[in-house]
Amino acid sequence: MSESVGPEDEIVWHYLTFETGLPQPAHLFQPLSSETDNRQPPPECPNLKKYTSPFLWSRKRKNLMTWLGCIATTITAYTAGAYAPGIDQMKQEWNISTPAAEVGIAVFTAGFGIAPMFLAPFSEINGRRPVILATGCLFVLFQLICALTPTFAGMLVARFLTGCACSPFSTMVGGVISDYYHAADRNWAMALFTGGAIFGTGLGPLVSGFIAQHLDWRWIFRLQVCTTGVLILVVIVFFKESRGSVLLSRKAKALNKWYDDLESAGYYGFLMPNSSAESLVSTEKSDRATPQRIRWKVRSDEERATVVKMITVSLYRPFHLLFTEPVVFFFSLWITLAWSALYLLFSAVPLVYSTRYGFNTQQCGAVFAAISVGSLIITPISIYQEPLARKYVTNEKYREFLSTPEGRLLFCCVQSTLLPIGCFWFGWTCFSSIPWIVPTLGVACATMGIFSIYLAVFNYLADIYHKYASSALAAQSFCRNMVGGSFPIYTPPLFNTLTYAGAGSFLGGISLLLTVVPWILVFYGPKIRARSKIARELLVEKNAD
Repeated sequence: MSESVGPEDEIVWHYLTFETGLPQPAHLFQPLSSETDNRQPPPECPNLKKYTSPFLWSRKRKNLMTWLGCIATTITAYTAGAYAPGIDQMKQEWNISTPAAEVGIAVFTAGFGIAPMFLAPFSEINGRRPVILATGCLFVLFQLICALTPTFAGMLVARFLTGCACSPFSTMVGGVISDYYHAADRNWAMALFTGGAIFGTGLGPLVSGFIAQHLDWRWIFRLQVCTTGVLILVVIVFFKESRGSVLLSRKAKALNKWYDDLESAGYYGFLMPNSSAESLVSTEKSDRATPQRIRWKVRSDEERATVVKMITVSLYRPFHLLFTEPVVFFFSLWITLAWSALYLLFSAVPLVYSTRYGFNTQQCGAVFAAISVGSLIITPISIYQEPLARKYVTNEKYREFLSTPEGRLLFCCVQSTLLPIGCFWFGWTCFSSIPWIVPTLGVACATMGIFSIYLAVFNYLADIYHKYASSALAAQSFCRNMVGGSFPIYTPPLFNTLTYAGAGSFLGGISLLLTVVPWILVFYGPKIRARSKIARELLVEKNAD
């Protein structure tokens, strides 16, 4: 080969993708000479296997990451509702009113809603693992402060910070799943994630009800220190970086370091094809290949230009999606109501069952098992309904429609009606003359409706905004937690003013109106997305890939 490069030649930068084939070092095709045969052996190429695209991970690794994320979500959801059964003891210790004590739930959800607005985009830019590990350690610390605080003010501050710290373990999991599963393959993982979120929400007051009945309320938080501590240790060992752009950036840095080492040893140049049709992965020299001093760069790194830009993007993107994307806005409105109904139960169940059925703290907590049972019933249904539909739907046009984001909403169109049915059921049957199990079944019914809405929102937003899934999910999380977390504060006035049946009818009526949201998207979703600049750009990028 007549052409050669040396230290006087300019470095040429090329963009790296997961599909980019790596060029061969030019020295492999250069004849030995007196100038080259005395050089030290070239450094070995680094192991690039750990920078593999997450979509190409093994099934075993994907399953491990999915189950770990779902367990983390369950423990996080457990934290949200575990506070409620200890309210009576806190009232006595600190001489506060019931509405004041329930602010502990509201501040937790406020932190849970606010933190992802900048943590989720930050994870999209800098990686999931650093955010998960940092907030996980803080999660354990703030839980410990909740267990030890001597004042109610300290409890409120610690609860807010706990909500901030644990939020990535729920809101970010949907984005993590979309990092390594394509839309057609992620339904089962999203269903498990949703099941973990709802199951944990019921498990918290269920377990804490028994603790509050027999032990000091501080044991509610001591137990959580233990569970979250074990969780973080497991996460440190098994959770791997899943953000593709971050892995690609690390791959580029590893290659560039190798190139630097090669040049330090006197080996210059890589064979770059002169034609775009030329394969970079060829192990043989091509007459159309030209030696170049090359380095790699990644387009997503341009977003990391400055700390100021990174913070700006992190804070701006979720709000931008919320207020400029109709899909994000109306889905956020829909799930906000559903989540409000779920959090309303934290106050409604103790109120109803203590006044109408004479239940103590432990028995009221046991009623929350209906939430967990409801999630256990609907989770396998949500996992297998889509494969069964594909099996029995023979029309090719309809089969193709089931593979679209709107097609997956068909199941939610039907199942979401379980929420208003459950609200009416609970409100109209919670009388002492009716067995307690009847309104409890209404709670389970409403839970299954909430599950279907939660799953639909996460799936649809991940399908449409896959690259910015965490930001879109952070936007809806902000809405549902900021509004939903406040419901326990004014649940007693709501039920006492409207009566139990009236309050159930009020919630059922609003949720019934909002069931029209998925139907609108089923029929007009493509047209709505076509008017979205962001959705169009992401679709073009996806098709290009």
